[in-house]
Amino acid sequence: MRTADIRSRFLDFFAERGHTVVPSAPLPTPDPTLLFVNAGMVPFKPYLTGEATPPWPRATSVQKCVRTLDIEEVGRTTRHGSFFQMNGNFSFGDYFKEEAITHAWDLSTRPVADGGFGLDPARIWVTVHHSDAESRALWRRVAALPDERIVARGDEDNFWSMGVPGPCGPCSELYYDRGPALGRAGGPAVDEDRYMEFWNLVFMQYERGEGPGKTGYPILGELPRRNIDTGMGLERMATLLQGVDNLYETDETRPVLDRAAELAGVRYGADPADDVRLRVVADHVRTALMLLADGTAPGNEGRGYVLRRILRRAVRSMRQLGYGDPALADLLAVARDRMAPSYPEVAEAYERIADQASGEEDAFRATLKQGTTVLDTAVARVKADGGRQLSGAQAFLLHDTYGFPVDLTLEMAAEQGVEVDREGFTALMRAQRERARADARARRSGSTTDTSALRAVLDEHGPTDWRAWTTLTTESRVLALAGPAGPVPVAREGEIVTAVLDRTPFYAESGGQDSDAGRLSGPSTEAEVLDVQRPLPGLVAHQIRVTAGELAVGDAVHAAVDPEWRLGARQAHSGTHVLHAALREILGPTALQSGSYNRPGYLRLDFPWRGGLSATVRSEVEEAANRALRRDLPVGVRWMTLPEAKELGALALFDETYGEQVRVVEIGGAWSRELCGGTHVEHAAQIGVVALTAESSVGAGMRRLEAAVGIEGFGYLARERDLVTRIAEQVQAPRAELPDRIAALLGRLKAADRENQRLRQAALAARAAELAGQAVDVAGVRVATAAAAGRAGAARALALEVRGHLPTDRPGVAAVTLPGAGPVLAVAVNEAARAAGLSASALVKRLLGGRGGGSDEVAQGGGVPRDQLAEALAGLPEAVRAGVGA
Repeated sequence: MRTADIRSRFLDFFAERGHTVVPSAPLPTPDPTLLFVNAGMVPFKPYLTGEATPPWPRATSVQKCVRTLDIEEVGRTTRHGSFFQMNGNFSFGDYFKEEAITHAWDLSTRPVADGGFGLDPARIWVTVHHSDAESRALWRRVAALPDERIVARGDEDNFWSMGVPGPCGPCSELYYDRGPALGRAGGPAVDEDRYMEFWNLVFMQYERGEGPGKTGYPILGELPRRNIDTGMGLERMATLLQGVDNLYETDETRPVLDRAAELAGVRYGADPADDVRLRVVADHVRTALMLLADGTAPGNEGRGYVLRRILRRAVRSMRQLGYGDPALADLLAVARDRMAPSYPEVAEAYERIADQASGEEDAFRATLKQGTTVLDTAVARVKADGGRQLSGAQAFLLHDTYGFPVDLTLEMAAEQGVEVDREGFTALMRAQRERARADARARRSGSTTDTSALRAVLDEHGPTDWRAWTTLTTESRVLALAGPAGPVPVAREGEIVTAVLDRTPFYAESGGQDSDAGRLSGPSTEAEVLDVQRPLPGLVAHQIRVTAGELAVGDAVHAAVDPEWRLGARQAHSGTHVLHAALREILGPTALQSGSYNRPGYLRLDFPWRGGLSATVRSEVEEAANRALRRDLPVGVRWMTLPEAKELGALALFDETYGEQVRVVEIGGAWSRELCGGTHVEHAAQIGVVALTAESSVGAGMRRLEAAVGIEGFGYLARERDLVTRIAEQVQAPRAELPDRIAALLGRLKAADRENQRLRQAALAARAAELAGQAVDVAGVRVATAAAAGRAGAARALALEVRGHLPTDRPGVAAVTLPGAGPVLAVAVNEAARAAGLSASALVKRLLGGRGGGSDEVAQGGGVPRDQLAEALAGLPEAVRAGVGA
């Protein structure tokens, strides 16, 4: 049975039993504690925790997930994959244990011809929490399981919570016995390779208190509404139903592995080391495909860094397999063909996906080249010093700065007969991970602390009556005030607090649009609105500064958005849509927005593209945008279901979460059609103008356009006009002739600079010849000294030039001081002097009391008072005699 068929069979089974089929959420998640969705329940978290009211009593989904905590284990074991799909069925206060167990057993064992998976009931084992006698009894009654195949386990294995105060409960896991060829008998407690877990049923019935982690926290009591959250690993079920040994050999992954083996000229199963590399490639290529399809772009931090690391591990593994040519586009195409039946968007966006991946591959191949150069230099230095070990710090530098994987450093160093201080590297990596964990803990802690008081407001008063789409003013009541330490009853003049209102006209920052500015006013208060956010689903929170009087909980206030601010915000947001459509019109559909930000008068838009845009292309994009404004295209808003919007061709931002009904903003109908919750103008001409101000790179394969919009756009163009006018006046040329006139001026400047350089070099050579002629004999060594003048580096340049004029058949030393700012002494010795035992580095250190350094050929130093340079130079003859004598 194909994986896509298993997926559809699961959804059909639960749809027939009253579950609403919920599409998979995008992998990037708005949850501040996560980078990607890492479990099937994540999109349902607000409903399971009570933060939001679920729109359905029961639901089912197949959720895309990414986990990278065990990324080093991918390929080494048969159970770790960075991308996986989680089949789930959920009940929100509807059914509980008996129905969940009945559904799981029915679907697992029902014959294939009747819509089930046809697993042999005699080979299924289950685990239950040791305290959960109810589940044990249900498994006996519903499935007729004997006691020996119902295994009791402890909190670590069979009690679920999110690691923080909130819902928790026991769970029951289903395992399938794959036979004695894969391990020992005795059930999942004995061998979890032979007995593969394929479904976990979580029974959320309790509320937990504060505690360290999975154990040791108090149970505060029963939840007012019990929930069901189950997860069936789609890849694991495919492994069982397709009769393969592991998830890398299922129908969605094995073709990528086989293509990688074909490219590299190796055979899967012939070499354990190559098998690991092939599994890494197969897993990581599929993961990268899904992340790129959902709008993640390679970068240096956060989600982008995770994707970059995954892509680089795939490229490196192909290199280790002996394949050095670009491979990602070829491999991604195989993954696309396998994943498209379930996720059509990977085929629709493939051109963009392949382009971004290839750009990252090209960049990493250059990184490998650069890192190899750095590594070779470091290895050569170690050998020159008589050492046999590359320091952990050097290996960490290669890893952290150049993206050079440590195993590649180990391999290449070993090829040159040098070991690597792995313990030192590991210690540095451990320190880096601890810093990252500390940051993550702080982020999670901050999130919990910031929202705890606000959650109580949401529970008591319900969602904010949000009216930003329809009005600029509301009569409102203050429901809560919170300061840095928690709730406060009153905010006084000068204080900055968070205010929650029962209704608000203020737009909360989202979808790339900055929050509104404005004021709250009442009989005894005035307050400035600084920021507006949605810290919890349905709740709008205003950061305010009290400018007069005081504001108390319960006060009635007039909430008013600054109309000029809102007008500018509407122009910028609609301008972003217009620029996006113009970009796609000129560059094609792969120029898909991957991020944006807009505020009054300004917008920026990020999109995948390899290489910068030419001035001609930028002009074409700008012209296409402003043509839409000149045509005064109508701007409309329609509400529809998400499938309807997709059918209509509406573009969605991948880091946004959408409900059952979505808001589609159209500019000129199909010309620009996007899912968007922002505020917009009524007609395109109200935007005024879109003036591109910058185009730059924001990472491999990712570009950024910036523009001024509205009155700020006209201001930008006016400043550009004034600048051109001033330049034209200064160079005394008509505007039309400015490019040619400036090019001619630059040509003359470059010619003059070359002539100046030639004259300086001639003067330097003449000066050096004169100084070399004044050299004195010291113990058979020609010694020339001088004081230089000019910029930093003049002393070294003159010393080298003087040395070049000394006889080559006799030892020669040139020493030059630069007594200006940052006094410097430079020494250069010729080959005959080095053969006589003289070293430039040793001479500098002797003359400057240990300061300075360099090579035996040329060295310099400083750090001494200006008046001591002459004294140091006077000591040169004695230093030369001592050096020759040595």
